[in-house]
Amino acid sequence: MTIKPTVLFVCVHNAGRSQMAAGYMTALSEGRVEVLSAGSAPKDQINPVAIQAMAEEGIDIANNVPKILTTEAVKESDVVITMGCGDTCPIFPGKRYEDWELADPAGQGIESVRPIRDEIKARITALLAEILPATV
Repeated sequence: MTIKPTVLFVCVHNAGRSQMAAGYMTALSEGRVEVLSAGSAPKDQINPVAIQAMAEEGIDIANNVPKILTTEAVKESDVVITMGCGDTCPIFPGKRYEDWELADPAGQGIESVRPIRDEIKARITALLAEILPATV
């Protein structure tokens, strides 16, 4: 039996960076990773420019809803990725934590959000190579 790793993406509003990262992880892992995202002060909707940027990649995050960060989400996760926003995240032994310094797409136009999206994609690709066993 294969154990499916769980990855949690956290940013303050859970409306841009963490949603784009979750979208890529879901698409690129092809169901081999359980994906969670949350924020310490979630907005009421996803950033429309983040939705547009991901749609350009063929990934639909339009129906996602920002969620509040819970201790349970951190406990359930094998890898916790924070998005360079100084979030105070509960720390549990045995978890892998990474902080990805990424510009905040809030209030930015599509030309500014595309490079953020592309950086997230590159980091997701690298993370997948680390956490998933090579397939034969």
